[in-house]
This record gives sequence, C-alpha cells and structure tokens, in this order.
Amino acid sequence: MFDHDRFVADCQAALRDAHAERAVREVVARAVDDPAGVLKGLGEPEQGGVQLIHKAPDLTIINAIWSKFMTIMPHNHEMWAVIGVYTGREDNIFWRRIEDEKGGRIEAAGAKALGVRDAVPLGKDIIHSVTNPIPRLSGAIHVYGGDFFGIDRSEWNPETLLERPYDVAKNLRILAGDKG
Repeated sequence: MFDHDRFVADCQAALRDAHAERAVREVVARAVDDPAGVLKGLGEPEQGGVQLIHKAPDLTIINAIWSKFMTIMPHNHEMWAVIGVYTGREDNIFWRRIEDEKGGRIEAAGAKALGVRDAVPLGKDIIHSVTNPIPRLSGAIHVYGGDFFGIDRSEWNPETLLERPYDVAKNLRILAGDKG
C-alpha cells in the first residue's frame, strides 16, 4: 500500500542524487506501478482538486485529481516535475514559445497521453496543458523540484495563447470541476 511518509522520505532521498529528477521519477514509477496500492493509500478520488502531500522549498508533492472532461490551460512550472498516473488518464499538450507580430505567444509542439502506471518527467522549461478526456475522475501523483505554490509562473490564455500571470485560485477551481 502507498505510504505517504515513506514516499516523501524516498523523494527527499532522491533529491540528493546527482540526477535528482531521474531518481524521483524512479520513486514515482515504483509507486504508480501498484495503482491499487496508491488508491488504498490515498483513497478513491471523490472530487476534483489538489491534495497536498508535502510542501518544502525544495520539494512539493500533490495528489492531483482531474475532474471528468476538464482542461487546464497551458502553463509552466519554472521547475522540473514528475507525473505518475494511478487512475484514469491525463493528456498533455506541450507548447513552445514563439515571437510574432502579436507578441510572445505559444504554439503546440507535441502531445503525450498518460495512463495508469505511466511516470514521466517534465523539464524545468516545459509549458503544457492538461486534459482529463474521460467521463470519470483521474488521479496522478505530481512531484515538483521546488515550492510549487511559492513561485511566480505563467499561464497562457487558451484562446489568444498570450502569456499572463498564473492564477492559482482559478486553476484550483477548474481542477475541482468549475467550468466557469
């Protein structure tokens, strides 16, 4: 069964590795390789939102529960991340910055569908949007190499693709299933 304290300790130990992002990915991969154990340890998702598992200046761990059919607009993290899916699906579109006559915008540069047992790293400079394309809640453990809630970052307007400051409160509402 997934044990919060053991998982946090394993991630903290992985931070001391010369290749911390890769070492944390291995910790996350081991955890989500037992999706039933993660569900037992974290509980069956009941509603969309973010459950904080650990927060420190060098490490944030959250349980991200994606509401059915929800999408979070393009955003960055300004730190590396590792995502491990333990139930449902999480589709990511990756974006790159472009400069044109409309100013600093982004354009789609790739995509990856993540399913149960997938554990993938996202580099410090990644810009991505996330969709839960299925008609039920999806759950993923997200580990960040820093204080995810304490750093200034950006999101991009989903219509114009223009950059603006990240709005934490708005995005937490979207995660919970608020469409407006």
